Amino acid sequence: MSQSVARTSMTRSIRAVVVAVAALSLAACGFNSVPTKQEAAKAKWADVQTVFQERANLVPNLAAVAKGAAEQEKAILTGVVEARAKATSVQINPEAGDLSNPAKMQQFQQAQEQFGQSLGRLLVSVEQYPDLKSILNYQMLQTQVEGQENRVRVALRDYNAAVQDYNTEVRTFPSMIGAKLRGATPMVPYQAVTPGAEVAPSLEGKL
Repeated sequence: MSQSVARTSMTRSIRAVVVAVAALSLAACGFNSVPTKQEAAKAKWADVQTVFQERANLVPNLAAVAKGAAEQEKAILTGVVEARAKATSVQINPEAGDLSNPAKMQQFQQAQEQFGQSLGRLLVSVEQYPDLKSILNYQMLQTQVEGQENRVRVALRDYNAAVQDYNTEVRTFPSMIGAKLRGATPMVPYQAVTPGAEVAPSLEGKL
């Protein structure tokens, strides 16, 4: 009877050791670190979407002020509104794997870049009108837009850093083993379609 108990105890001990070794092996091959870094990158992408949406939310108020500009500026204003609509219609769904889809990311980046360029043209255009520049609401909106552009750059920088960390994890040994087991694939970093497009529009010297 005692031998049976001893064998049972030994079997349990062996199983515990096997489980512990298996857990350590999985940890070593990135089975846990890969999804952790993946979720961190997704969280940073959520920040990116937030700052882009906040930038888009500034347009209606900015457009209301800009309507006081000359007739020929209405085309620029129309372009901003249309670019905003396009930018907000292109969505990235991390859970659907869009962050690993270069074509989907490029579509999003192009839409946001076009919106940013249109917004910059509107700001520069309104700068040509002293009466508008003196309006407190415009000055406040200009400050908000410039501040938002800075937040966009920070969010994109943080997202790219998280993506680099995650991509390094899934592409290097031994973590790449855990990545394959989980079906994890590299994510696409955010890159400006047009060189220099990630720089906020400067309004200095435009008068």
